[in-house]
Amino acid sequence: MSGKYKILGVDPGTNVLGYAILEVDHKELKLIDLGVMKLAKLEDHQTKLKEIFLQLQEIIETYLPKYLAIEAPFYGKNVQSMLKLGRAQGVCMAAAMTMGLEITEYSPKKIKQSITGNGNSSKEQVSAMTEHILKTNITTKYLDATDALATAICHYNQLQSPLAGMKSYKGWDAFLKKNPGRLKKF
Repeated sequence: MSGKYKILGVDPGTNVLGYAILEVDHKELKLIDLGVMKLAKLEDHQTKLKEIFLQLQEIIETYLPKYLAIEAPFYGKNVQSMLKLGRAQGVCMAAAMTMGLEITEYSPKKIKQSITGNGNSSKEQVSAMTEHILKTNITTKYLDATDALATAICHYNQLQSPLAGMKSYKGWDAFLKKNPGRLKKF
């Protein structure tokens, strides 16, 4: 994918949600905005979800990104935390869908692999590598924000892949059915 466009990266959370706006101008990456939504002091879960929706729509209206790249919640020991994260992710996706963004979800392991080459990297390693990739000092104490930036960079990397945009098929039969001219008989 070439040209100029923006990617909104989100690391969903119900107490702290990280977001980043990454501008891509052909192959040059530029950090436009980076921050967090602090939601811990809001009275209940529904109020937090509403605030996420409204603030994310405001960010989208301000920067007009084409893509939302969002980190998928991972299953830990606490099922309730997982459910809350899933709801926050869903609200983010709904806000982006209503604004016409293309949405892609990435596992934490995939993001880390894309940024550092190691799917088991620490948040600090991911943060340091985002600084290196963008050749800029990132001054935030919130790793949620740099995780959101890493998610946006991961999406950029996926768009640059030679496999980007290729259709997937469920086996060779499906591929040959859609591409009959590709079968060579000897």
